[in-house]
Amino acid sequence: MHASGLFRVFFIFAAITLLMDWYVFNGLRSLTNDWQSRPARAVVIWGFLIISVSVTVVFLLGIGSFKSSRGMTPFHEWMLSLFLTFFITKVAFIIVLSLGDLGRFIYGIVNNVSGKQIAGQPYFPERRKFISELAILVAAIPFTSFFYAMIRGKYDYKVHRHTVYFDELPEAFDGFTITQLSDIHSGSFDNVDAMQRGIDLAKAQKSDLFVFTGDLVNNAAWEIEPYIDRFGQIKAPYGQFSILGNHDYGDYVEWDSLQAKAANLQKLKEHHADLGYRLLLDENVVLEKGGQKISLIGIQNWGRGFVQIGDLKKAMQGVDKDAFKILLSHDPTHWEEQVRFNPTDIHLTLSGHTHGAQFGIEAAGIRWSPVKYRYLDWAGLINEKNRYLYVNRGFGFLAFSGRLGIWPEITVITLKKKRAA
Repeated sequence: MHASGLFRVFFIFAAITLLMDWYVFNGLRSLTNDWQSRPARAVVIWGFLIISVSVTVVFLLGIGSFKSSRGMTPFHEWMLSLFLTFFITKVAFIIVLSLGDLGRFIYGIVNNVSGKQIAGQPYFPERRKFISELAILVAAIPFTSFFYAMIRGKYDYKVHRHTVYFDELPEAFDGFTITQLSDIHSGSFDNVDAMQRGIDLAKAQKSDLFVFTGDLVNNAAWEIEPYIDRFGQIKAPYGQFSILGNHDYGDYVEWDSLQAKAANLQKLKEHHADLGYRLLLDENVVLEKGGQKISLIGIQNWGRGFVQIGDLKKAMQGVDKDAFKILLSHDPTHWEEQVRFNPTDIHLTLSGHTHGAQFGIEAAGIRWSPVKYRYLDWAGLINEKNRYLYVNRGFGFLAFSGRLGIWPEITVITLKKKRAA
């Protein structure tokens, strides 16, 4: 989109949000009409307007720098998050208030048509204070929820444990455990102590194998540098292995040159080694236990609608067709399109990428996130004729500086040998 077209979109969007501010402003005036304290009334009405407009202006002004070499910083993410919080809160307030105003409009029309309109009385009755109070109550739900998501939810780590049974699993690997992290997005962290709790939780699992399934950074290699010693604490007896995700290639920011972009990717690969991770770039390794073996395969990113560099055929060169195979592939659409119906049986694929949209419901038997309209397999364990996919909900966060309902995840998978009945 050309700069003029982008400016037009931003201008229209800003105009809509300002109209929403005006409507909420008038609703707050109705709510506070009978307040005895004028200063308190002014603080509520004008305080809302000043804060809401300021958040919109700062957010819109910052959009232009998202594509810079730094990309979206924690400041940008906080401004986006505050903007979304105010926007959704205003929508909730406006829905309730507009329903009340619709009732006033219908009441006025009916009175006029039926001849019941009293001379000298307003054509439409005044807004009832109860409607404004109800609008405040309803709007408080998204407001408080989003703030919880930004302050606590994004560091509220959950351990998801799954036991998966396979006929083909070598006997020596019965009970073998894997800890998986995905989508660290180190450029977004704003609370190191809270993040460390997640690392400690991953370490506490004491699994046999540790894997990381992509998106170590948002854009640039330097984003992980302050945390190398911390994530490097995660060790496992059978090693630490990793792959790249779509964000790791630096495609979402502007670089001074192609050479600078390539140098960034090379530096990021070196940082995987600094972390103690063996980065698998369309290749495989053999894990041996008790004289028996399984194959661990890792490919570069391949995703529908995203960068498609990964080469599964190359990654599987030298793998025995009868071997038990575990694949690390960042984007679950790769499993959907190339793995689940592949002529060669890949027993378990570990992915991430979706973040579960960082927002949704997974409680009381309800499982919903807006990301389901984009991804067929967006979180958890999926089985297609005994070929399994696990989609990790992500350790970090991106863009929206919070998580609500879809909490950051540490996955622990136990491999078990299926016994004859």
